[in-house]
Amino acid sequence: MAFPKIGNLAPKFSLQDHEDKTVSLSDFKGKLSVVVYFYPKAMTPGCTIQAQGLRNAAKALKAVNTVVLGISPDPVKKLAKFVERDELNFQLLSDEDHAIADKYGAWGPKKFMGREFDGILRTTFIIGKDGKLKAVMDKFKTKDHHTELLATLKALDLG
Repeated sequence: MAFPKIGNLAPKFSLQDHEDKTVSLSDFKGKLSVVVYFYPKAMTPGCTIQAQGLRNAAKALKAVNTVVLGISPDPVKKLAKFVERDELNFQLLSDEDHAIADKYGAWGPKKFMGREFDGILRTTFIIGKDGKLKAVMDKFKTKDHHTELLATLKALDLG
């Protein structure tokens, strides 16, 4: 599946967050830029490193008027444990049927330890205040994700 086209409106969604509250992409339109990042599984090593980097970059992200939404196929209860355990300061959203991941092209074939299966393709989407897709990041190391994200946000100058 292909990613949505840069410059087009980002696919809309409404999902339950780690507090079981509904969060919609439209909640931020006209107010903040949105980073939507898809990650495979809460509380696994790579996903933890990525989330902690974003947590630690909160001040820099706020300075560029950007909110972070993490999306995975995990159930709400597991997301709540992840937020609590790692003191995460952004919303995690549950996409158990991976319908939103499908819309964004972030679900597909993967290989891990010699086996092939369908799953989340670690991908980050930057959406402007106007609701349009500004950038897609799909080639990064989890430990450097926040640094590359901030550099991309600054280069885009979404104000």
